[in-house]
Amino acid sequence: MTGPDPAAAPSGDVAARATAGFRQRYGTQPAGRWAAPGRVNLIGEHTDYNDGFVLPFALPLRTVVAAAPGDDERWTVCSELDDDAVEFGPDEADEPGRVTGWAGYVAGVVWALRAAGHAVPGARLAIASDVPVGSGLSSSAAVESAVLAALVELGGLDLPAERWPRLAQRAENEYVGAPTGIMDQSAVIRGRAGHALFLDCRSEEVEQVPFDLDAAGLAVLVIDSRAPHRHADGEYASRRRSCEEAAQALGVAALRDVDLADLDATLDKLPDDETRRRVRHVVTEDQRVLDIVALLRAGRVRDIGPLLTASHASMRDDFEITVPEVDTAVEAALAAGAYGARMTGGGFGGCVLALVDADSADAVAAAVSTAYAERGFAAPGAVTVRPAAGAARLD
Repeated sequence: MTGPDPAAAPSGDVAARATAGFRQRYGTQPAGRWAAPGRVNLIGEHTDYNDGFVLPFALPLRTVVAAAPGDDERWTVCSELDDDAVEFGPDEADEPGRVTGWAGYVAGVVWALRAAGHAVPGARLAIASDVPVGSGLSSSAAVESAVLAALVELGGLDLPAERWPRLAQRAENEYVGAPTGIMDQSAVIRGRAGHALFLDCRSEEVEQVPFDLDAAGLAVLVIDSRAPHRHADGEYASRRRSCEEAAQALGVAALRDVDLADLDATLDKLPDDETRRRVRHVVTEDQRVLDIVALLRAGRVRDIGPLLTASHASMRDDFEITVPEVDTAVEAALAAGAYGARMTGGGFGGCVLALVDADSADAVAAAVSTAYAERGFAAPGAVTVRPAAGAARLD
């Protein structure tokens, strides 16, 4: 079922776990604790690296970093994910890919800061998180952003918050080697409670769009499909490459520049049906983002449902990034009365979000669980969420 709403207590337990982990590992109290949320993308999938539009919001689920200055230019980090701490110095931090696994995201932040000319202080860090790993809720960006917030403050670095998303993205792209766009880090760092973040991924301009679910009597149900990510990294890179090649063939800087009104004529210029379908998804998805933003500005939250469902159909049929578990979750949620539902995240597994009446969230979650059982899938998880605040110091 949906369980307790994490919006009621977004970071208390996880913050305590981060502190306990720090004390156990280092034998002393941390100098402070910094938190960053996961994120869910309301609409706008695979549009970010095409210079397009996205509309994510930050989640009440949090990653917390308890940290203190180190004695020298070295960084030690421990996590609930691993019994062993990882220690690295400038040599490892300055060579992308040298530190691997979960600690690579921490080393990547150190690398990005140093590459930007900042004197990064040595530090001891302990990480705890309520953001599920591998679910498409951006657990990696949450780690990067919480670590970044901690190191900026511990080092007294002159780095305005509006520059944080690009640095965190560089950590993931160039140190870890994951070809993500700017959306995840922007939502995690710049999110605001009660709002979705309308982001122009070309200009990086943002608008906080009201998304008041409570006033509308609605909830967003996030369903963890529990589907294993099948070839997610390679397929993501393949989709990105296909989009970039299509933009080059069309003579535009990015697919964001394709005019929806001329879409059919534009698609005729492309060499094969697969490429045409990829382009059609991106161009129509950009328009769905703009349409949902217009509805939210007008306070018509319930009316966004059909656009969410259309987005899922486009991801399933044109971009081909869904799997049976997420398709089943969407179908079952809609059959149980959801106003709209779609896969969220990069695809090939991960989560589904459904817009539902607040008092029907448990019933919709139960319907999805029943559909899973009928198909022999592992039981899904589900939680209701509200838009939450972005990265910040807790104390």
